[in-house]
Amino acid sequence: MSISDLFGSGEHLRNINHFACIVNLASVDGEINEQEEILLKRFAHKMDITETEYKTVIRNPKEFHISPCNSVEQRLERLHDLFKIIFADSTIDREEEELIKRYAIGLGFSSAASESIIKRSIQIFTGQISFEDYRSLLDKKE
Repeated sequence: MSISDLFGSGEHLRNINHFACIVNLASVDGEINEQEEILLKRFAHKMDITETEYKTVIRNPKEFHISPCNSVEQRLERLHDLFKIIFADSTIDREEEELIKRYAIGLGFSSAASESIIKRSIQIFTGQISFEDYRSLLDKKE
């Protein structure tokens, strides 16, 4: 039985695949810690993932595939989710960085674009942004 047979198709399957990527990132550096588990449950709720689906993904997240996104906005939102789980423990290690590079390309970013976005995202999530960037973010209209 395939993953799509278990979970259907369309947007829900893309959400489950994305959730599996998040779980992979949470577990790449060992056990899922308390902060990561809290975030995983929030993501599951946000993506309408049932308790049964949650347990299935947690058990074997590598069984799921990356679902590319059609729009840059969707890609960035998914990448942002991935960075949130990585930085749940306030650090990014080498395995997480390598994995997020693969995910960025899988989401549809070119290799060059993914390198740039990941470098910039790490600076933002670690608080290493310049004053000009900080100012720009504050001035940005929502």
